[in-house]
Amino acid sequence: MNTAGHSEATMRRGLELTPFRGLRYDPDRVGSLAAVTSPPYDVVVRPDGLHHLEAADPHNIVRLILPQAATPAERNEQAADTLRRWLADGVLTADPEPGLYVYEQQDGAGLLQRGIIGALRVSEPSESVVLPHEDVMPHVVADRAALMRATEANLEPLLLTYRGNGSTADTTAVIERIAGLPPLLATTTEDGYHHRLWSVTAPADVAAIQTDLGRHQALIADGHHRWATYRRLRAEHTSPSPWDYGLVLLVDTARYPLRVRAIHRLLHGLPVADALAALDGLFRVRHLDAPLAEALTALGDAARDGNAYLLAGDGGYHLVDRPDPALLARTVPAGRPEAWRSLDATVLHATLLDHVWRIPEDSPTHIAYIHDAAATVAKAERDAGTAVLMHPVREEVVRDLARQGVTMPRKSTSFGPKPASGLVLRALDI
Repeated sequence: MNTAGHSEATMRRGLELTPFRGLRYDPDRVGSLAAVTSPPYDVVVRPDGLHHLEAADPHNIVRLILPQAATPAERNEQAADTLRRWLADGVLTADPEPGLYVYEQQDGAGLLQRGIIGALRVSEPSESVVLPHEDVMPHVVADRAALMRATEANLEPLLLTYRGNGSTADTTAVIERIAGLPPLLATTTEDGYHHRLWSVTAPADVAAIQTDLGRHQALIADGHHRWATYRRLRAEHTSPSPWDYGLVLLVDTARYPLRVRAIHRLLHGLPVADALAALDGLFRVRHLDAPLAEALTALGDAARDGNAYLLAGDGGYHLVDRPDPALLARTVPAGRPEAWRSLDATVLHATLLDHVWRIPEDSPTHIAYIHDAAATVAKAERDAGTAVLMHPVREEVVRDLARQGVTMPRKSTSFGPKPASGLVLRALDI
């Protein structure tokens, strides 16, 4: 696993990516590769999206990443049994030799993203190799850890970004040369994204990538809970072990910039009328007689001047902005950088959720986090709750705070496009 010309100590100062034998679906055993893929587990809108994916193909990856049973223990055992059965039946097969994987995503609007998938050495925050930018919810980490223990597998890669040298980097040179070859697989998912995957097994190519990445640190773009899970599981096992590594996709955003979107909130049991009444005298509230797209544009305009949110769930849209400065002074914690104190997510959690609405942010019975704005609004209207739609944070703000060691409130950002789950898995015993 050591790079030629580099000692282990040198490599450990940066990213240490290692080859693995990927588990992939046998196209002859499934209806189509598109039908067995899924968005990451925390992007699937439940229960609607879950049922849709389960119906798409009996072997859809959602049966592993979001198993359904009466209790958590039964769900995890079911996922483990399913994985063992699919391996025994040849639905999933291991590639013949270890490799890294070039992964490409492309949409119909000109976006092209390429990165490298591998098993990354799990590091502690004090090493400043992998930088988190959001807090995590302990119950989610516990849930993911139990699933990984049961399956002994990394079922989906998390998304990391780094700032490399763009088109001149060794990793980019390998990626773009490999992308000119016939892929291992190609499929188009129902969201319109085209996916292609190649293996990188030539020792010189692997060494070039490892040497290049060994000079960099990475930002967690998507997958904070899975990275925290990797750290927990590594601590449970004596090193060296396969748990020292976790499945990731690394993207050089100097070459392939990601899109940054917001993650919205659905507040269960809080009708919009009650949410708005509690804001009287604390925020400015304006009703918007406009469709969702125009309302989101208005939100973006208001967000340029300060904290702003869009509330929905009663058939309309309500723009909430201009918080009372005295309210912020009382409720937003001091002793943090101003960039953190002024974040919409900070004010939402510290001021609105904790102080005004008094909603516990770590309780799934009170709050849900949904990536799609329209889905958030639809669920709020159906459940008589309140949708809180957010405006995205700029990537440079996220990276700057992460380098200062400052984490943002949980679910503050959504980087994308996210890797599709189901294209390549990592079994720890293979």
